[in-house]
Parts: sequence; structure tokens; C-alpha cells
Amino acid sequence: MIFIFATLNNKKTAEKIGRELLKKRIIACYNLFPIESAYWWKGKIAQEKEILVILKTRKENFEKVESYLKKHSGYETPEVVAVEPSRISKPYLDWIHSEAKL
Repeated sequence: MIFIFATLNNKKTAEKIGRELLKKRIIACYNLFPIESAYWWKGKIAQEKEILVILKTRKENFEKVESYLKKHSGYETPEVVAVEPSRISKPYLDWIHSEAKL
């Protein structure tokens, strides 16, 4: 199981991406958080309000999620960061694996 972190430019886009990945059963669930980001972009410091989405899925689905985000995020260089938990309860892991298909 992995958590995939991605930032998106608005809640509507984040919800659309999350729902489509759910419908395709690539992910088991997602969470949205409003955030404020500051970063270097094209030689300048940018500051934006964004939505952080956490997508929960199988490790084997990383490339599918990455490809979808590249096509639909609206960003030239989308953030796609996977983190594998060092510990996770077996019932939750089993649930993720039963809901996120390969």
C-alpha cells in the first residue's frame, strides 16, 4: 500500500480526479486538504492556495495514478509523491487491496 500526495489548483479539479480514480478502482479512497504553498517556479517565488490530495492505493498502481495526474492535473509539472507506510493495520491493508484493483 502507498499514499500518493499531489497538489491541485482547486477543489473541483481535486474532487474530479479523486472520483475518476475511484470509479476506475485505481485507488481505494482519497482525502482533500486546503493548503497554502510557496515554491520556486520559473525563476520566481510563487505563492498559491491549493488542494492537497492523498490517494490511497496499491504500490503496483503508482504509474497509473502518475499518468492520470500528468494528463488531468492542469499543472505543467504535477507533484506526484508516493510514501509507503512502515506499519499499517492488517484489516486496513486488506481493505485497500480489496478496493484498489490492479
